[in-house]
Amino acid sequence: MLTKYIDAHENIASNYNYNAAFNPLFYNKNGNEYRSASGNPGPKYWQNKADYEIAVKLDEAKNEIAGSVVLTYTNNSPEELPFIWLQLEQNSFKQDARATAILPLTGSRYGSHGQVFDAGYKIKAVSLVSLNNKKEKSVTSLTYTTQDTRMQVFLPAAVKPQGGQLKLQIDYSFIAPSYGSDRLGVLETKNGKIFTMAQWYPRVAVFDDISGWNVNPYLGPSEFYLEYGDVDMKITVPANHLVVGSGELINPQQVYTADQQKRWTNAAQSEQTIAIRSAAELKSAASRPTGKSELTWHFKITNTRDAAWASSAAFIVDAARINLPSGKKSLAVSAYPEESAGNDKWGRSTEYTKASIENYSKQWYEYPYPAATNVASIVSGMEYPGIVFCGWQEQKGSLFGVTDHEFGHTWFPMIVGSNERLYAWMDEGFNTFINFLATENFNQGEYKQPKLDLHKIAPNLTAPNLEPVFSSPDNMKEASIGNLAYYKPGLGLSILRNQILGVERFDRAFRTYINRWAFKHPTPDDFFRTMENVAGENLNWFWRSWFLNNWRLDVAVTEVVYVNSQPEKGAYITITNLEKMPMPVILEIKTASGKTDRLPLPVEIWERNVSWTFRYPSTEKIESVTYDPDHVFPDHNESNNVWESSNGVLPKMSLNQK
Repeated sequence: MLTKYIDAHENIASNYNYNAAFNPLFYNKNGNEYRSASGNPGPKYWQNKADYEIAVKLDEAKNEIAGSVVLTYTNNSPEELPFIWLQLEQNSFKQDARATAILPLTGSRYGSHGQVFDAGYKIKAVSLVSLNNKKEKSVTSLTYTTQDTRMQVFLPAAVKPQGGQLKLQIDYSFIAPSYGSDRLGVLETKNGKIFTMAQWYPRVAVFDDISGWNVNPYLGPSEFYLEYGDVDMKITVPANHLVVGSGELINPQQVYTADQQKRWTNAAQSEQTIAIRSAAELKSAASRPTGKSELTWHFKITNTRDAAWASSAAFIVDAARINLPSGKKSLAVSAYPEESAGNDKWGRSTEYTKASIENYSKQWYEYPYPAATNVASIVSGMEYPGIVFCGWQEQKGSLFGVTDHEFGHTWFPMIVGSNERLYAWMDEGFNTFINFLATENFNQGEYKQPKLDLHKIAPNLTAPNLEPVFSSPDNMKEASIGNLAYYKPGLGLSILRNQILGVERFDRAFRTYINRWAFKHPTPDDFFRTMENVAGENLNWFWRSWFLNNWRLDVAVTEVVYVNSQPEKGAYITITNLEKMPMPVILEIKTASGKTDRLPLPVEIWERNVSWTFRYPSTEKIESVTYDPDHVFPDHNESNNVWESSNGVLPKMSLNQK
């Protein structure tokens, strides 16, 4: 006997197109010698190197930074480079800057909040020190041109490929904005200004195998794409200031008192937070070295894509040891004003910092820097290698959340160096995902959030007026950035981990991605290919639905029909995909006797069907069939998720028996 089903529901009104969702032509280029088809860096993968020696002085009265940077640039590419491009992000605060021109009248997180001042870099000299290992006999001034936030420097001869090296010096200054696009600024406190300094030196643009020179202007919303190298920085400030910065403090004996040096040493061995300078010592002259009007603080950080620092006479500083999986140690440091002190406020910052770094090091990849410093500032939350700036008014769970988020950026994009200027979701979204897990783990769930109901958030998460996640932040409404750069991609990885691949397969693939691309420059394809190859799953449909397109999910339970109208012989259950997004299916089936059954169906049911009918081996009447009973999928329309016997039988499909 052959039973044939004629599925009348293929004619149901639906936006679903299985050819679009499962089209095999997802990757538009094959693997090559630079980037393999498996998601690995290819056998001839290369990236250039940028080392910086920086010496600057802070003029506290003028909010001015002045000094010089020596860039040593190594060209590992197969091309010779007759010029280089540098990034001048401070120029974004000029009145005639593109970033200023595009600020909306309704206000913005970006820009300088209406402050009109002498903004932008003052480039005093650009001098050639050496080229291709030939040192200049005298100072050679180089020709350059500035276009908004970018500077093109022309060279007397090309930097040779595959190891050629350029060394040049730039003498410069700039006035720091009071509020700089929520990335840097100057906070007034009762005990002095807090300077949080970032994008504070000209930085070379990335030259890569994808775009050549990456010269997208800095407009504010999109962040950064930077080369790796070593940074040596010397920062001269008034003697009453304390300075914290990226990397290792090289000269604590010159900038701390004898007592503070002992506390610094003790903190490096302590599980508990130790005060380096307490609130009680803020107004004590004995808390600073005597006899000098200025002090120079010296920091070094290696294999980094950036560096930042903060300086203030108002700083309380405390620290504790960070334990890393290899047995190595790092140092958690916090710097904050008296206004932020207290156990409900920044008094727990070092505890939060230590917990965050230890958790991510154990779960994903070991923290690579000698210190992790959290600074209370005018900046609500911004990340740099080894140092982050968080809002000075944060407290309790909100302080933990922003601290954990900003230090989570150590992994994305500080370790895994994706192009933030184009793909914010590859750093903000990935970081948001690991933050979800970290919050559950901290201090036995002290700040654990309620379980998400994806049905409730789906209408906003996949609203038709949203841009795709794949959009650059410069290419989306500012109101969309929190959703599309942070929350939606982070939630997408959670769905992939918990509902599609499972924890073990996902974690193995995600760790592999981090290890493969640590201190390198991955593209979206490198991520997609790694996840698919390591997990052993074709996920093209998922990438299309969640990242490349703004598709919605709406699955309906459209029919329940008993075989030969006899419940004891089984039932035919039909579900229909009404929107463009496919997902695996979970059904909950309840029968008259109270029995409850869970039935999973793979995503492949949607690979060539708009509706899917299957036989369920019922032996009694079915009371209800519920799609996604735990609300773990982002179905935006709950009204059609449940079939109940009390509603009667919907129009029957035809059943022919031969």
